[in-house]
Amino acid sequence: MSRYIINGGNRIYGETKVQGSKNSVLPILAATVLVPGESVIANCPDISDVDATVKILRYLGCKVTREGHTIIVDSTGVDKYDIPDELMREMRSSVVFLGAIIGRMGKASLSTPGGCEIGLRPIDLHLDAIQRFGVNIREEFAKIDFEAIKPLEATRISLSFPSVGATENIILSACTAKGTTVLTNAAREPEITDLADFLNSCGARISGTGEGTVIIEGVKRLHPVTYKVIPDRIVAGTYMTVAAMTHGKIHLTGVIPAHMGPVIPAFEEAGCDIAIRGSELTLTAPSTLRHIKTIRTMPYPGFPTDMQAQMMAMTTICYGTSVIIETIFESRYKHVSELLRFGAKIRVDGRMAVIEGTGKLTGASVIASDLRGGASLILAGLAANGTTTVDDVRYIARGYENLSGVLTQLGCDIRMEKKEASDGNNAEDGG
Repeated sequence: MSRYIINGGNRIYGETKVQGSKNSVLPILAATVLVPGESVIANCPDISDVDATVKILRYLGCKVTREGHTIIVDSTGVDKYDIPDELMREMRSSVVFLGAIIGRMGKASLSTPGGCEIGLRPIDLHLDAIQRFGVNIREEFAKIDFEAIKPLEATRISLSFPSVGATENIILSACTAKGTTVLTNAAREPEITDLADFLNSCGARISGTGEGTVIIEGVKRLHPVTYKVIPDRIVAGTYMTVAAMTHGKIHLTGVIPAHMGPVIPAFEEAGCDIAIRGSELTLTAPSTLRHIKTIRTMPYPGFPTDMQAQMMAMTTICYGTSVIIETIFESRYKHVSELLRFGAKIRVDGRMAVIEGTGKLTGASVIASDLRGGASLILAGLAANGTTTVDDVRYIARGYENLSGVLTQLGCDIRMEKKEASDGNNAEDGG
């Protein structure tokens, strides 16, 4: 197991290119199962969730090669329809393979997904939607079997909640189903549009992504293409937070400014200056951060839940009282107990957290329990006085490529070191 050692207090200053989107590349790689032939996916981040996805693709019978940030998937030989429990446990979003496998093989067998412990992530929406295509479902213990008695048929689906994962699985299932599927209350995240853009380039007929109602006209066959994944808006937001918390300045290249719209107002409320030009964004932080009255996480285009933990870390050093309301996940405040170790003042009442900014933090020894919560601990350590140790960084590796290297280049004093298993901690790696 590895850990980060951080000596805080350095001001961030510099430029970095934003990596490819984790939440886009995973469903796009899963979608290659639907596309017989050789698909070339560019701008794939070097993160452990991508590694886990590649393992699943290979198990299913795909030939996968990697050349830097490009992954080449030849799905011609797909011959399996199940995903073993040990592979499902590595990544919560592995359930997105369901729609692709059903669409390709007409049946699937999955266990419940693994990944970060940020609370329940029920797949009832996925199951209800898949049934609408004429798929029989049988559940036994932690295993779920799916089988289409005849070729998938288009349907009309209205989601009770705009779930990203369910929307992706519905689109994947509908691509080659007979007829036209209409999905209402669909998730509107940019990553949904990215998936649809990839599939459309392969010959699919998908319209309406980003607007709430998605229409998918089924086609008989998809063909392979070369496609580039969009930049990661959450990684961009995390680096913006680093600059804000260290009273520095950062220049991000390779961003899509429109995707940053939901988080920019919060930074501006805190007193940061943001300049946008083309695909570049520059954030300049003030010497003193102001409090943010209220942040409420919402489905896109609302404030992203994946930026909640990072923003909480920032508000701990803002002067005044800030309020965060988490509406997406019921257990996404696990980082609070660790932030308190830095001297933060945070009170949690159900889904609401009240943060009294202290203006400063003190280095601490903390443990990451999920991807974004782990990122918030690194941010706190970078802004704190003294030395911080962040243990169990396997979660952080799920979504951030070469995090310590990028931060070091920007002026941070951070390094990763291997930790011996003999110290009593669990040394197993996971996702």
